[in-house]
Amino acid sequence: MNNNSLLELEDVEVSINDEKIIHNLNFILNKGEICALVGHNGAGKTVTMKTIMGIQEKDKGNIYLNNINIDLDYLKYKSQYSYIPEEPMLFTELTVFQHFQLYGTSYGVPEKLFNERVNYYVNEFELNGKLDEFPDNLSKGMRQKVNIISNLITDTPLLIIDEPFIGLDENSANFLENEIKKKSKQGTTILLTSHVIERVKKFCHSFIMLRNGEIARRGKIDHLFQIERRIST
Repeated sequence: MNNNSLLELEDVEVSINDEKIIHNLNFILNKGEICALVGHNGAGKTVTMKTIMGIQEKDKGNIYLNNINIDLDYLKYKSQYSYIPEEPMLFTELTVFQHFQLYGTSYGVPEKLFNERVNYYVNEFELNGKLDEFPDNLSKGMRQKVNIISNLITDTPLLIIDEPFIGLDENSANFLENEIKKKSKQGTTILLTSHVIERVKKFCHSFIMLRNGEIARRGKIDHLFQIERRIST
């Protein structure tokens, strides 16, 4: 890895039920890079993300995050990323604020900074008055906001986001887009998938296009425009 790289996948292969899903995956993401992982349904995007997070076991290859090998020190590796899934992942027995506390404590966010971040995000995502509510009492959009805030609080080097704008109102989607750009400028690396390609093209730096579990194309986001124009003509 070079001094500016944060995430590296080296010859990664993954099988599920004896079927090869990911083939010889190699790429590097640099610090502060926003990368869109694109491809049709079944291309391997979700499996790739799960493999990076250590949820899906790989057959072979190496994954490094902040110079930490996933196979040698998984607990330390895991502390380097946070993940916002498409479907909210909340605990029914915890209130909104208790979810924030859980993430803040788990990632060692200092109390003063934790309170500042909670106040900031709760206000921007318009969740005021909902801190004592349980997930079952919230709409899907509100649950997604709780999920997003919980992970933004952590301020990890790598932020993985699956379909970030699904279920959000326009104001919240605009705020999240700006927050992603801000975190990038602060050095956070962001890997995201989205079907809202027109939106992510506006702020991503690069893309990786998967097809049948392999990298079909990759490069700067402007290159994705060129590919789409060639396909449409």
